[in-house]
Amino acid sequence: MEITTENFSEILNAGKPVVVDFWATWCGPCRKVAPVIEELAEEYKDRVIVGKVDVEEQDDLAFQFGIRNIPTVLFLKDGKVVDKIVGATVKAAYEEKIKAML
Repeated sequence: MEITTENFSEILNAGKPVVVDFWATWCGPCRKVAPVIEELAEEYKDRVIVGKVDVEEQDDLAFQFGIRNIPTVLFLKDGKVVDKIVGATVKAAYEEKIKAML
């Protein structure tokens, strides 16, 4: 799911934890993380909203969350950032953060 400034508040108010992957098309590590994020989105689709923010197109959201490095994955619960991972890592690390929110 693509997250934009237009749909962000609606996503936050959906009543589920949210995982947001901040990325860019030119970012090599972002492309490495993308399949993992897609797998997690499918595996947790009933319990968690997983989306992506292209920092080039949605710089307001990147600025709002102080994103300085990509990939950065934020974990939000009740509209607040509860955890984050900066840089590429293994699927288990993302999964651990998701499970902690459930």
